[in-house]
Amino acid sequence: MIRFSANLGFLWTDLRLPDAIRVAGAAGFDAVECHMPYETEPAEIVDALDETGLTMMSLNTRLGGRTDDFGVAAIPGREAEARRLIEEAVAYAASIGCGLVHVLAGRTDGSADAQRAYESNLAHAAACAADAGKQIIIEPLNSTVANYHLTRVVHAVNTVEAVGSDSLKIMIDCFHSRMMDGGLDAVFDRAWPHLGHIQISAYPDRGEPIGGEIDFHELLPALAARGWDEPFGAEYTPRSGVADGLGWLMYWHEQRRNDS
Repeated sequence: MIRFSANLGFLWTDLRLPDAIRVAGAAGFDAVECHMPYETEPAEIVDALDETGLTMMSLNTRLGGRTDDFGVAAIPGREAEARRLIEEAVAYAASIGCGLVHVLAGRTDGSADAQRAYESNLAHAAACAADAGKQIIIEPLNSTVANYHLTRVVHAVNTVEAVGSDSLKIMIDCFHSRMMDGGLDAVFDRAWPHLGHIQISAYPDRGEPIGGEIDFHELLPALAARGWDEPFGAEYTPRSGVADGLGWLMYWHEQRRNDS
C-alpha cells in the first residue's frame, strides 16, 4: 500500500500545528511531518495525533541563532550550539513519538574542517538518537540554498558511511535530487542501503506530485515493489491552494480501493 505524509511546513501553514494535523487527517493523509515545532507544547501535538490516529514522521533541528543560518551542524566552531540543537530536537521527537530527526547541515565553505565538524556532530546526534530509539536523517538540498554543505547524494552516502551508525540515514527529496543528481533511479540505487525517508513534489515547479518531469505514478510503485513501505512525504508548494490541489492524493486513494 502506498501511503503519504503531509509536510506541515509546506501545507496548511496558516493553521496552528495541532489544527493542521487535524485537517491533514481529514484530508486523507496517513501521517504528518513538520519542520520546527518547538513553539508548540508537545502535549498539544500528542493530543492532535491521538485524535486523528496519525503519526508524526519527522521534524528538523532549528535553523540556528544567526539570521542567515540554515542549520549549524557542519560549521566549525559552533559544535556546542549544534549539539544543543540536536539534543533539543531528539528530546522533542521523543516527547511526541516522532521517529526521525533531520539535522540541518548549514552553509559552509565545503572545507575538510566543515566536513569533520559535520561528521563529529552527526556521530553525537546518532548516539543521542540511539539512546532515545530514534533515527537521524540528513538531506541533500539543491544549490539554490546558497552554500549549503550537503547537495549531492554521493556526499550524503559518504558521510553516513564515515559516521558508521545504524541510527544515521539519508532523506531523499525527489525535487532536490532531480535538480542536483539527475535521474532518480541512480539516486535511489546509490542511497538505498541508507535510505531513511523519501519526500515528493513535482519537478521543476515543486507543485503537487503530479505533472512535470517526474512520473510518480511509475516511480512510487517501483519503490514500493523494491521494498519501501513507509509513507512518502508530500513536501510541495500548492499551485492553487492546498484543498484545490488534493486531486493527486485522491488518485492514490482510488488505487487502494481498486487493489483491495
